[in-house]
Amino acid sequence: MLTRLRKAIYRVRGFYEGQLGGVPFRLDPYHSKFWRRVGAGRWEPETYAVLDAHLAADADYLDIGAWIGPTVLYAAKKARHVWAFEPDATAFRHLAWNIELNGLRNISALPVALSTRTGVARMASFGGEAGDSMTSLLNAEAADGSDVVTLDWDSFAADADLSRVSLVKIDVEGAEFGLLAALRPWLEAQRPALYLSTHAPYLAEAKRAAQMAALAETLSFYATCHDETGAVVTAEALTAPDALTRFRTFLFTG
Repeated sequence: MLTRLRKAIYRVRGFYEGQLGGVPFRLDPYHSKFWRRVGAGRWEPETYAVLDAHLAADADYLDIGAWIGPTVLYAAKKARHVWAFEPDATAFRHLAWNIELNGLRNISALPVALSTRTGVARMASFGGEAGDSMTSLLNAEAADGSDVVTLDWDSFAADADLSRVSLVKIDVEGAEFGLLAALRPWLEAQRPALYLSTHAPYLAEAKRAAQMAALAETLSFYATCHDETGAVVTAEALTAPDALTRFRTFLFTG
């Protein structure tokens, strides 16, 4: 009863007062349970540590798979400029709301999926609900899917000034297996830190090892790879049994 009353108050007021990485923000009231979890440090504290380590006032940040903005908003307080991509219409609506609630003007938020081509693709959530952070281009055949605009990486990179990007976060629910090959020439030339969430469980079991091995090869030019705990690991970590059955995250640097 108290929780429902609090949610009603937040919605009437128009925002939830919370913290991301210890920094106060006004946040959309419809995700107040999630925002409380973040504020308590129970949602990916290692992610905020990565943002702290690799962003600065003269550097830019590329967030591919921004969802409702828990990393975008925080990064906007640390970086010169933030590029945010979120194709799920429901998630993007809340992302834009959260940006506006905080008056952040150094964010370019685009409702598109970065891809290997410009066009239209279908995507749906593996969780069954639009905007739930599990929407994926790999789930195109789902009955409750929707069409989204895709933007060719090369076209975007040719038109945007990405010379100051120091950190790229990619969390695209399985689309990383196709997208990273397109990004490789730019990543290898510029060498920003790459914070990558992998989604092998969304692939057919027989394809997982080969696809994760291909990811490791694509990113083999990076000098160092860390896992979620901060431990230095080798490329073999991407094809270890738990990387094929879990949603692992890796940080590539150097």
